[in-house]
Amino acid sequence: MPLDCPETPPEPAAPHRVVALVAPDQELYPVTSASAVFGWHGPDIPQHYSFRLCAEHPGSLPTTLGVPIQVDGGLDALDDADTVLIAGWTHRRSPAVLDAVGRAHARGARVVAVAAGIFIPAALGILDGRRASVHWELAAELAARHPRVIPDGTVIYVDHGDVATAGASAATLDLCLHQVLQEYGAAYAMRVGRQLAAGPHREGCQRQYPPLPTTGPMPDSLAPLLEWLLSRLPEQTTVEDMAARSGVSPRTLTRQFTEQLGVPPGRWLLERRLAACRALLEETELPVETIATRVGLSSAVNLRRRFHTALRTTPAAYRRSFR
Repeated sequence: MPLDCPETPPEPAAPHRVVALVAPDQELYPVTSASAVFGWHGPDIPQHYSFRLCAEHPGSLPTTLGVPIQVDGGLDALDDADTVLIAGWTHRRSPAVLDAVGRAHARGARVVAVAAGIFIPAALGILDGRRASVHWELAAELAARHPRVIPDGTVIYVDHGDVATAGASAATLDLCLHQVLQEYGAAYAMRVGRQLAAGPHREGCQRQYPPLPTTGPMPDSLAPLLEWLLSRLPEQTTVEDMAARSGVSPRTLTRQFTEQLGVPPGRWLLERRLAACRALLEETELPVETIATRVGLSSAVNLRRRFHTALRTTPAAYRRSFR
């Protein structure tokens, strides 16, 4: 009688290949932000991504920092890219670049465009009839050149799945962490964000910049209040509590949240609680009742209701998918 042979362990999944398309006079901040998210995070965090650079004309490229960068990959690096990142202010929309990016998108690669990088997917028609986050300084030019794109110069990023846009370079980190969250779950995204010491993750609806008041003092940044709220997530906190902490009226605080974050304070806090809930479902076997208490949602019934409204699934189904 033949002996049972042990099962062959499955091959490890190939990393998701992120390729940043750079150009002469490249702004480095969005590129280094993306490499920080998609690069190596040490032996304690699984390596789900690989990251490399490519250019239409490889070699030594000048940057806005005043020092060159050495780029070895040409446009053929986009042939097997899973995500194509286009970031910067000086991108040349040459036929070769448009062809390479268009072919990558046609076979299923995700295109992520930051700042003036938006003009490449716009020229390819990928954004026709779709809303796109555009830097407020470029909104008029984009509308004139590509009238079928719906420009939004207020929000920090817009994600359609196959193509995502971020108006400003500073939103690159937020958009990349958003991609990680969508592909590998909240817990993994939080681990990467914590290692980078990133601030509270900004949703795409957050404004690129808050409008300046015409009268009265400039409102203080909400960052200290947001950190305080995250530090006491299990506790029940009202808008009145937040306002007292900030030294303003509840009405003023609600206006500041809406202007600077795009959502009222209660909505922002609920989104953070749901993100923490997702991480605990992914990383622990804690019962839903315990998770509800830890993230400040009071009961399993309330957690399930909020979870289903936001994600159209149940905590149990979510846990089965992401554990």
